[in-house]
Amino acid sequence: MEKTVRLYTRQNDKTLSELERNGRIINRRMYVRMHFGDMAEHYMESYDWFTGIASTMVPKPDDVTASIWCTTSHEYCLRPIEGTVVYILDVPESQVIYFDEGKWDYVLNRIYIPENEEDRISYQKHLKDIGLNNSWDIFSPKYAGAFPQEVERVRESWKRIFTIDEWHIYNVCGNIWEIRSEWVHKIVRPGEEVIP
Repeated sequence: MEKTVRLYTRQNDKTLSELERNGRIINRRMYVRMHFGDMAEHYMESYDWFTGIASTMVPKPDDVTASIWCTTSHEYCLRPIEGTVVYILDVPESQVIYFDEGKWDYVLNRIYIPENEEDRISYQKHLKDIGLNNSWDIFSPKYAGAFPQEVERVRESWKRIFTIDEWHIYNVCGNIWEIRSEWVHKIVRPGEEVIP
């Protein structure tokens, strides 16, 4: 039997009926859009990038368009509030896509992820040499299409989110493509404690 990983995720309580009806829960692009409101277009580009790369690591089901964000620790899990529940899951390890949540912020902000301190210094110098203050500028409307090689270099650096330099509860996420009913260890409702 395959080793499982304990994961935690807070979801809308409407997912309970989806789980009961379909035996699984999946995320959809429209849910991500609704969650981010006015910033949805900006974030969707990042989520689509993540989906494309992550699906090469763990194949996604055809009907899935976005992953489900999970934490690896009950201590770091968002607590259930009105309209939500927390799923405590035991997921087969082969179905988990681990990444560094701190580095994910670089992706959301269109910033180059340096390999190390030396690379960060070298890249900052490179940006100054080509007349830019930061890699965000490359993606701004002002420079649209002006630095295609730099855009590619920054996007390539984003793959470093899947390299976890230091494993602790505050930076490691374990995303999955779906929640299957057989993976549900416990469902935590508002007012209940999230304990493993």
